Amino acid sequence: MDLAEEVPSGDGETVGLVRQSSDNLQAHFPGMVRQKAYFFDGLGNYFNKEWDLAEGTGKEFCWYHVELPKVKQKCSQSAQYLIDVLCPPLKLQHILSLVSNGPFCGQVDGALVFRVNSPGPASSSFTFRIAARITENSVITVSLGRVPRLGFSPVGQSLLSEIPSVENSSNHRREKGGSEIVIKEHVLEFLLTMNHSEEADNPVPKSISNLVVHIIDRHVDHLQDVVTELEMELEAVELELDRGGFDLKMEMLDDRRFPKMHLNLQRLLQVIAHGEQVFPRVKEKCSSKPWFLNQDINSLEGLIERLRRLKENVGFLANRVTAIQTGLDTWQSEQINKKLYYLSFLSIVFLPLSVITGVFGMNVGGVPWTMQNEPEVKDGFINVMVLCAVMLLLVLLCFLFPPLYTKVMAWYKKRALRRSLSDNRRSYTRRTVGIHERGCCLRI
Repeated sequence: MDLAEEVPSGDGETVGLVRQSSDNLQAHFPGMVRQKAYFFDGLGNYFNKEWDLAEGTGKEFCWYHVELPKVKQKCSQSAQYLIDVLCPPLKLQHILSLVSNGPFCGQVDGALVFRVNSPGPASSSFTFRIAARITENSVITVSLGRVPRLGFSPVGQSLLSEIPSVENSSNHRREKGGSEIVIKEHVLEFLLTMNHSEEADNPVPKSISNLVVHIIDRHVDHLQDVVTELEMELEAVELELDRGGFDLKMEMLDDRRFPKMHLNLQRLLQVIAHGEQVFPRVKEKCSSKPWFLNQDINSLEGLIERLRRLKENVGFLANRVTAIQTGLDTWQSEQINKKLYYLSFLSIVFLPLSVITGVFGMNVGGVPWTMQNEPEVKDGFINVMVLCAVMLLLVLLCFLFPPLYTKVMAWYKKRALRRSLSDNRRSYTRRTVGIHERGCCLRI
């Protein structure tokens, strides 16, 4: 049976709510989000568990993680996904504290909640969202897409624990007398962009505080992976620019590659700034909890310092991108100036010629060499052509005189310097020979 009621809103209006019985509650978005649930015994062991959002007892604790789809969607759509998988036992205020945009850290209904959600489009590779609701025996986290190394898996089932052969377009699988693990080349390139492997430095948490540090550490590692990938892309682009020519530079200018890269770096800086704002507050609030260990407080301090260094690194990358874009703009300006120079040169060459032809094309009397019936001016056309050639030669000499003058002066200065050195050497030799003949010593 459905129950309807009206609740007053903040501006005096009423908002209608429809309550449904628990029998009518169904999943509206099955399969849209990925869910992972872990149970930790507090002794370094973990087990997969069912999605019941129950809390542990004693040293035991549970972790529930939700991965929102990384597709184009509104914030309200993400909230509907979370309502589908987290309500009940969570309420709407809990959902809003996890899915809203911007940085946040505070107490919500007795639980510590923090989020680092950037407001960019969900489908972008530079939009990061991580939120957590922490109690003494359970943690609920929400992320946008997959965060590398966040979950746990047996090491023996991982590809990294095997010895594979690399397969690409030119190197097909080679049989070695048995079954063999084959790894795709693009998968290997992706692993190389990460600052460490999937199972490296990923111990199983033994307490809630270890788990919180693990979640924040994986978020910082994810940002580090993106920065590393950007560094590799920037190095490859710089190498292309050094080897490329006119067409490549014009293509990069037309595609606005570096302005887009600079915009992505600014988005990344915004995410790191959110982390710098939230994680110190998380450390401050966790330090007052009796179940949060002191060594994990120190680990949080180290993660905050990593974020600061990562911010400096992103700033250096932004400066490099700006310098490359400035160089391309300068190169484009030089190309335009060269074209304008050639156009100006042609204009200056043809301007006196057009003046001469304009003078002799006037329909007025008194213009020389235009009386074709008189035998003494029968060579008037040739005379005009000679005059045009002389004028063109004078214009060319005006352009060639400055570099010729520079070369002549450089040769004259070099000749004078060589003559001066020769005179000094000859004078020094003459004085030295005279001293040796007199048997004297050279005065210093």
